[in-house]
Amino acid sequence: MKTIELIIQGMTCKHCVMSLMKELGKVAGVSVEHVEIGKARISMDETTVNQTILSKAVEEAGYKLIS
Repeated sequence: MKTIELIIQGMTCKHCVMSLMKELGKVAGVSVEHVEIGKARISMDETTVNQTILSKAVEEAGYKLIS
């Protein structure tokens, strides 16, 4: 498992944090460590999770993955 920090655009409140946590938590191979407005720290299985998968999950929550 690799730990990374995601930079998220469009988050403004605690509801945003909860929405993002929920969507990232649905991704197989991802363990959500911490989410705050504009950032998320996750552990991920590099063999099953990639940038495209993470970006889709962030977009499902209504935000944009910057990095």
